[in-house]
This record gives sequence, C-alpha cells and structure tokens, in this order.
Amino acid sequence: MSLQAVRDSKKPPQVTFCGAAQAVSGSMHFLEFGEHRFLLDCGLVRGRREDSRRRNWNFGFDPSTIDAVFLSHAHVDHCGNLPNLVRQGFCGPIYCTPATRDLIEVMLKDSARINQNENVMRADVRDPRHGQFPFDYEDVDRVMAMCSGVNYREPTAINPDVQIRFIDAGHILGSAMIEFKGRMDGRVYSIVFTGDLGRRGVPYVAEPSLVPAADLIICEGTYGGKTHDSLGAMSAKMATIVTSTLERGGKVFIPAFSLGRTHLVLSYLRLWMAEGLLPRIPIYVDSPLAQKIDQVFLKYKDDLLPEITEIQCEWLQSEDDARQKSTQREQCIIVASGGMCEGGRIVQHLKYHIDDPRSTIVLVSYQAPDSIGAQLLSPGPTVRIHGKLWNKWIDVAEVRGFSGHADENDFEWLLQGAVAGTSRVRLVHGEPGSLLALEKQLRQMGFQDVRAPNPRETVAL
Repeated sequence: MSLQAVRDSKKPPQVTFCGAAQAVSGSMHFLEFGEHRFLLDCGLVRGRREDSRRRNWNFGFDPSTIDAVFLSHAHVDHCGNLPNLVRQGFCGPIYCTPATRDLIEVMLKDSARINQNENVMRADVRDPRHGQFPFDYEDVDRVMAMCSGVNYREPTAINPDVQIRFIDAGHILGSAMIEFKGRMDGRVYSIVFTGDLGRRGVPYVAEPSLVPAADLIICEGTYGGKTHDSLGAMSAKMATIVTSTLERGGKVFIPAFSLGRTHLVLSYLRLWMAEGLLPRIPIYVDSPLAQKIDQVFLKYKDDLLPEITEIQCEWLQSEDDARQKSTQREQCIIVASGGMCEGGRIVQHLKYHIDDPRSTIVLVSYQAPDSIGAQLLSPGPTVRIHGKLWNKWIDVAEVRGFSGHADENDFEWLLQGAVAGTSRVRLVHGEPGSLLALEKQLRQMGFQDVRAPNPRETVAL
C-alpha cells in the first residue's frame, strides 16, 4: 500500500502504522493532520538481511513530504532509519529530548561505522537504484543538524495548528511519550504515543509517568501478558549463579545491549554487592559503544537515580585488554556487548570459554529465534558461531527481569487513569501473542476500542 496521497486539509486526522505493527522493530507511525504530515519515530527493521534492507529503504511514502519527525528515544529500532529518511529527501526538524539527541548521535555513528566496516566490499548491500550504502557518516551529520532538543513537559508549537509535549517514559535516559495536540475545524484532537514504557521500582532510570488520556493512544505491548521476576527473585538467582561459578573456579559472562541494558545490569550488580547479596568480585565492562554512552549518561546524571559508587567497575579499552581479562586466572564478572550473542565483544569471550564447564554465561535479554543466544538456551550439545560448531560445555543460565519495558502490572498502573478520557487504543511494538494479551487486559480495565493494527493499517480520529 502506498501513502503517496495528496495533502487534504478536509479529511480527518489519521495515523498509518508503517512499522512495529504486529512486530517489535522498525517503530514508525505516519500521522496526517490536515495539510501537515509527521512521523512518530523512524526506526530500523530487524530481521533477515535482504528483507530488512528492502523494508528499511522503502518507506511507502515520499520522505520529502514529511514536515517533522517526533522521536520517543534513542534505541535504533526507534531512531535508526533517520539517515535513510534524510538521504531520500526529508529536510524538516527532528524533535526529541536533549538526552535523546545526544544518544542518537552515538548510536547512529556506530551504525554508520558498522555499515562502512562490514559492507564496503559487498556489492549486494548497495541500493540498485543509487549504487550507495544504506547510509554513512555524512547522512548522520545531516540528521544531527536537524535535531532539536525539547525538555520534558515543555509544550512546543510545531506550527500554528499543532503542539507537542514530551513526558518521561522511564525506559532509558531521555525516553519520552509524545503527546500531540492539534486544532482542526474548531476541534482539538489529541494523540499520545507511548514509545517504549519503562518499569517501576528499578534502579538507575526514573520511574515512568502516567499515560495521559487522548482521542488515540498508541501504546507499546512488548511484555503484554507477562510479569517480570521480582528483585528478590533476581538477586537470589544471580547469587546462586555467581557463587556456584566461583566454587568451580570459573568466570561469569553477561552479554548485554549497549544502550540501557548494560548500565541497568551494572546498577543491579553494584546494588546487590553493596547489600551483601553477591560476593564482591571485579566487574569488567567490554563494550566500546556502552562506554561512549556512559559519557552521555554522565552529562545527564541529574536525570538518573543515584548510583552505588562504592562498587567500582573497569571499562576495558581494547580487544587486547579484553583478551587478557578473559583468559587470566582472576575470577570476575565480564559484561560484554551483544545481547543476543550475534555480534559484539561477547563473541570473542564465548570462543575462549564456551567449552569451559567452570564458567557461566548469563542471558539477561530477549533471545530471538535462531540467534546464538537462543542456541545457548536450547538443549543441544553444540552451538554454531560464525559457521563453526563449538562444544557447549559452559554453564548457561537465564535471569529474567532486567528488561526496561513495562510488564502486565506496570501497564495496569500506567494506563488506569487514562480509561475515562480515551476514545481508542492501538497496540504496537510487540509479538502478536503479547499484543493480544494486552488487548484483553485493557478491555478488562475499561478501554472500549482496543486493537493491534496490521502493517500499513490506518486509523482515523
């Protein structure tokens, strides 16, 4: 379905769900409000190489006709396709919180680096019409020149008809719900896009704000129908894992995504060590990207909850440093980049230790089907890493609860106050089963018109 419609000031406001509909990546929603056209998020689609490349390049609308983009946060599945949007003609402003602005620069430049390093000799990654890579550093610089930082709860006029407001979503530093209000034909319409909602009662990031009522709420549903383990259950399981690993003389490896998850894991480990729930052993962090992100976090430390400073961690500066810490006799915890073990620094640590029964790898993130992380969790005796089979003798454990996403209990608390004043809810950013469970929950709470739209489906206000 194409969205190349002529601008029409008479048709009602409408939203078309261009990404993260019945899926968990590529967040992007196309908002038409009279003669104005906006995007809520512009994320990369994850998946099989050829399919994801095609979907990321083909927006289904003319990027040059978009007036502005409103970003919820800096995870690449929400902002990572901005350089392609700019490359294809978008030249309007990009609104986000100041912290998100600084974080997306780090994230997009890392994506450009990956494109340059991994794809420079691969003709098949070039767009057949332009003979170019998906995007490069120049595209990222153009994106950053368009970014405008807006503080939380500060109403911002986009034009005489439209204003937006960012509300803290408590997911990662800078994450926000986007409250959109526009006047048309004497009526004010309201839309709230939650982005990714955070959790209550976890260390490091501030708690999410309540979701305001609106004519339309576009709500994420990643953990619909699910509940996270309690902090007590998590600390008890981690204590058992660490203690038994130390008794065997091994090391503990924790793969974690660089933005958000790494710092959340470090916060839990420091907290539990300070409370005496975990033995105090050295913590090393092997993630160059997470270290760059850490510098942004230090800039906005007043927006974060106080850290446990008595427990230190050491950032590993090079692959040689990482190899030394990984192979020396010292017992330790190493948190390394690569949440699903598909890439990142964790891969090298796995190659050193996957056949070491003394050590443990602790999976703290969602593991996509067929990923190396999913292979580790499966009962098979081997794991295929970069085309080679390895004996899976390392102990494999999973600790649930490190997610920064709202769960079933959080949805109840965050959305209950919006029931009375909300006309319709559309659920995005979740697998179909999770969205169906959240739909059922919200109907039980009193929301009347709740659905999970299909890709490219449109809802009119």
